[in-house]
Formats: sequence, structure tokens, C-alpha cells
Amino acid sequence: MTERESFIDYLSRRGISRRGFLGFCAVTASALALPMGAARTMAANLAAAQRPCVIWLSFQECTGCTESLTRAAEPTIESLILDQLSLDYHHTLQAASGEAAELARQNAIDDNFGSYVLIVDGAVPTGEQATWSTIAGQTNLDMLKETLDGAALVIAVGTCATFGGVPAAAAIAAERPNQSGAKGVGDLMSASEVPERPLVNVPGCPPVPGAMTGVIAHFLAFGTPPELDDLRRPVAYFADTVHQRCPRLMHFRNERFALAFDDEGARNGYCLAKLGCKGPKAHNACATLKWNLGTSFPMLSGHGCLGCAEPGFWDRTLAPEGDRFLGSAFYPDAPPAA
Repeated sequence: MTERESFIDYLSRRGISRRGFLGFCAVTASALALPMGAARTMAANLAAAQRPCVIWLSFQECTGCTESLTRAAEPTIESLILDQLSLDYHHTLQAASGEAAELARQNAIDDNFGSYVLIVDGAVPTGEQATWSTIAGQTNLDMLKETLDGAALVIAVGTCATFGGVPAAAAIAAERPNQSGAKGVGDLMSASEVPERPLVNVPGCPPVPGAMTGVIAHFLAFGTPPELDDLRRPVAYFADTVHQRCPRLMHFRNERFALAFDDEGARNGYCLAKLGCKGPKAHNACATLKWNLGTSFPMLSGHGCLGCAEPGFWDRTLAPEGDRFLGSAFYPDAPPAA
């Protein structure tokens, strides 16, 4: 897309009709719980929006967040929202390497200081272990500090960038604790280890693509992030638990549970509570937005929720049996476990 081409013209060139664009704005405004008339405002603002500069930093991560957020099986409006951005630096996707790559990041900072969007995925090692992850001879922590300075908005993508995730997990054996000092972006801001900037957390392992594009669409249309909860997650996507939106909820209420992943209950779609599903304490939009163009999500595919969008994910996933669901301790209204 050229700088002079409108977003509407760009969508038309990619085979998306104005009706389809307006439909996307209506659905997105509804998902974000915006007031009546907001869809029309969003459509007008998005259509006129200029391409914001985006700098995407990847630290201690597995590239799963990039895979989730940038892969599209066909040109959807959600994927085109990502095309609407001027992605000026991304370790995995950029063609440049070495000095040319770092020069591109510096130029993006200098040319757009105070107005660019910074997306971060992956945790950041700190303290004496800051050197455990470096890029171009610079620690992740120093690169984050430097790039945060001129950011208008920071979006932490994935549970590693939001809450520390797998890199921050405690070792199973107490005598071998995690030494990385890995932290999420919000924790670093709260500890004054990096500059404080407007921050939106979109956790998940990986995060749901629709939640990410909704945050971006809101920022493009209104210049501000959507309403956030106390963990800085978008309320529209993370207010409800996975349990509340699960298609197996009626089986839970009628005390129909699968007791093994291949038993008759599992084949009949019964509730997975007694197999360790963490849906009641997990807040995410996967049950409504789903993955792969709305095809499926874990419970629809026969696997319980791992709570991947919550703080402490991984430690709770691998916790001893006494800390897992065994009845009322995890589900206050659950019948006793068999």
C-alpha cells in the first residue's frame, strides 16, 4: 500500500468490499464493547488512518506469537489490519540483517519518535543474567529501554512478554531455581527498570490473533488503547473466563464429565474438568474468536484449557497433583472428583 492510497482503496484492491469493511468495524466495535455509533466512527477513522510505524522486538520467545498473529489462510480484513501497519523492524520477517537491520530500527525510532507502536514478544532476562539474550551485541533489556523512549503505545504480545511465561518459570526442583531473572514488560515498568509507557497486554501461548488485531484497530481508529483490566489486558477479550464461553459448559452444569481422553464421555463432548481443564480461572477470548479463521480452540478439539493467558502459566501447568483440579478447590460449584 502506498502512502497516498486510502485504506478503503487498499481493501478494494485486495478484494474486500466496503460492505465487508463496515461489517468488520461493526463486529470489532461490538467485541470491544464500544457504544452505539462507534462502528461508524471506527470505519471513518480507519479509512482515513495513516500507516503508523511499528517496531517489533522479539526477545526470549519461540516465534509462536509471530506465527499466530501474522499467518492468514486468505486475505481477511484482520490480516490486512496488520498490512496497514508500516512494520519497519521485525527480527524474523525483515529482509535486512546485521548492521542494516539495526540501522533500520534506529531510523524508525528517529523518524517517528513519539508516535510509533512498539510490539514486544518474549520475556526479558535481567540482572547479571541480562546477557543471556542479546541482539547485535546489545542485551534485550538495553534494547527495550532504548526503543521504549519514543513509543506512543506498547503492546506486549504473548504470555512471555506479558507475565514472563516459560522463561520466567520456576524450576521443578527447589535446589535449582530459575536464574534468568526473566520478566514481562509490565513488571519491568512497575519496577522502574524501563520507561513507563501506555501498555496493552495481549497474553496467550500463543495469543488469539483477533484480540491483537482488535487492539490495533482501536488504536488506529481512536488513537488510544481499549479499556483494560487490572492486568492491563483488553477487557473486551479477557473479562470472561474460558469456562463461561465453553461449548462444554452445559455438560458441566449437568455433571457430565469425561474421565479419560478416549472414553465415551470425551467422544460425546463432556466437560473436561476432571482431566485438569483450567478454564474457570483462565481469562481469554479463544472460546469465542478461536484460531485458524475461527475453526477451533482446545476444548472444541478435545483438550482442556492450560490457562496460558494467566500470570504464572507453566508453573501451574506443571504443578504437583495437589495443586491441580481435584474438585471444589478449583471449581467451587463442582461435584466431587471421581
